[in-house]
Order: sequence, then C-alpha cells, then structure tokens
Amino acid sequence: MTLPLRPELVGIEPYGAPQLSVKARLNVNENPYAPPAAVTDAIANAVHKAAMTLNRYPDRDFTALRADLAAYLATESHVDFLEVRNIWAANGSNEVMLHLHQAFGGPGRTVLSFAPTYSMYPEYARDALTDYTTLPRKDDFTLDIPAAVAAIADKTPTLVIVASPNNPTGTALPLDDVRQLAEAAQAVPGGCVLVIDEAYAEFRRRGVPSAASILPEYPNLAVSRTMSKAFALAGGRLGYLAAHEPVVDALRVVRLPYHLSAVTQATARAALAHSQVLQAQVGEIRAERDETVQWLRDQGYTVADTDANFALFGPFADRESIFKGLLDRGVLIRVVGPEGWLRVSIGTPAEMALFRAALLEVTA
Repeated sequence: MTLPLRPELVGIEPYGAPQLSVKARLNVNENPYAPPAAVTDAIANAVHKAAMTLNRYPDRDFTALRADLAAYLATESHVDFLEVRNIWAANGSNEVMLHLHQAFGGPGRTVLSFAPTYSMYPEYARDALTDYTTLPRKDDFTLDIPAAVAAIADKTPTLVIVASPNNPTGTALPLDDVRQLAEAAQAVPGGCVLVIDEAYAEFRRRGVPSAASILPEYPNLAVSRTMSKAFALAGGRLGYLAAHEPVVDALRVVRLPYHLSAVTQATARAALAHSQVLQAQVGEIRAERDETVQWLRDQGYTVADTDANFALFGPFADRESIFKGLLDRGVLIRVVGPEGWLRVSIGTPAEMALFRAALLEVTA
C-alpha cells in the first residue's frame, strides 16, 4: 500500500533512547530516586478523587494547576511577577515546545538554536513546517554572544531557543547573555520570541540564576520548565512555561481541547504540594555530579562544566565501542553530542560506582 507520507518524513525513525533493563540506567537524565511513599499516597488520593468525575471534561484552562506552578516558580526563581495568566502547561515540556512552534513558527519562518543542543529541537521545527538553523557553540560549549546577536539580526528568526542548562553539555547561560539575546530578539522586524529551556534548572550550582528572574523585563522572553527531572515525575508528563500574558494566550489558541487530563492535573498538583520532599535528593544528585565530573577529569577525560544532572565527557576515538563495553557490563549511558563524546546521567551512589568500575574495565 502506498501512503501519502510527507516527503521529509520518509525513512525517518521515531525519536527515542533505548529502554533496557540493566543494573544502571544512566542514559535519559532521569531522577534516580523514586517518589517517597508520602508523595505516592498523596498522588493516589488525588487521582482517586479525580476519577470520580472522569465522565466530565477536565478544566481546559487548568487554572488551579497554573496557580500552583506560578507559586512554585516564583519562590524557586525569586521573581515577584507570576500569576495564572503567565503560566502555560502541557504533557511534558516537549508539548510546550511544540505549542511554541505551532504559534510562532510555520512555513517561511525560522527557528534559531545553538549546536550541540537538544536533539528534539529540529524535530519540533520539522513537525511545524518551520526552517531550523543552528549556530555552533564555542569549544567550551558556551555561546559566542556577539555571533549569536549577529545571527539573530541576519536570519530574523521568529523563535530563538537556548537550553540552559544545555543538553547534552550541561552549560548554563549567564543572565547578561540572556539579556543580550532578548534585546536582539526584540529588534527583529515582526517580532521574535526568545525561549530559555530550563528543563534541568533545579540542578544548577549555587548562585547560578534562572532566566525567570528577569521575565518582567522582557515581554518576548519565555522560560520553559519540566516536572520530569527534579520532581522525579518523568512518568507524570508535565511541562510548563512562564511568559507574559500575550505569549501564553497565543499558546492557548493552538493547544488541543482539554489537552491536560484530569488525572495529569491531579498528579501534578499533588506533586507540587510536596515539592520540598520530592526535591530532597537534588542536593545529593548535585554532589554526586560534582564528584563524577572530578573523577572523570582525574582519569584524563575532558568534561564540560555542567549545571545539570548529567555530564558530557570524552573524547574517545571510538565512542560506540566504549558505549557497548559499558552496556555489556550493565551500565547504559548515551551516545550523543559531538563526535567522540558520551553523556552519563547522574544516578545513585551505587549506580555511579558501577559506572566508574565498568569504565575502568572497558578502557583498561
């Protein structure tokens, strides 16, 4: 049977990382700690209550959830600005990003990002029929801000997306750099939205600020977050965004009706009510990350400075053989980023001990 598949989709494999049963699954930047019993009980009770009304559509504007998200982000980012009207949410930050592309991308429009970065960005652009272009990062994976500002002026994108901390490098963006990018985006004829993707923001080192702290200054700035990582809620699928009201209103236009189920809303609100409990291990993950980075450097590897819950390290002449050798020993990491580099998510101390032992064996 012949299908009228869009030409650019012919031969394309679906996005996804391996989901294997191994001793140490360190490939998709998950929080290695399961939610504690007090949280799972609260979620179960909230979902049970929501289940009693599943014959009715959920609140399509999910105002109670948006209020909870606004309160959390205002506290976490030290910004006295956020209200319900400034918050959007969807089924993971992936869907938030797709909404942004649907609203501000489209045929004849361009999204600009900075490589290496999150491998889903070009797929969002493809799905929204938007041109995708990148500017290379510097050797240390930071942004060349003068070159970035010039590229924004030259390419006149309608969207600029910067992950901070960046995936797969872990590189965070200083606030002064965010300001320069936002000002360059404001100068684009017809308008341009700067999106700072902060999926890993809670893992940033002490003193590294969130771009959300300067949201009041820039009406074209949007900050995307997720509950998948620091909240240990990857299976809950809840991402959100903070921005000025016109940006949020544009996303409301393109979302599907009732896109957040009553179960999702109940789960997320219960988790937010226990944010301190859920994030109790964030400090432990940070410490384990820093120890892992130092250990890798002590072994002679180059490791990108990271504010996330993962580390990019290398270079290897044959990274595929290193990956396979680790996998043969029950340690699953990720082949991603520039040629010759590998990325390891930060797991429990026991999992990281397995990683270190396996890497020493593979490279002996």
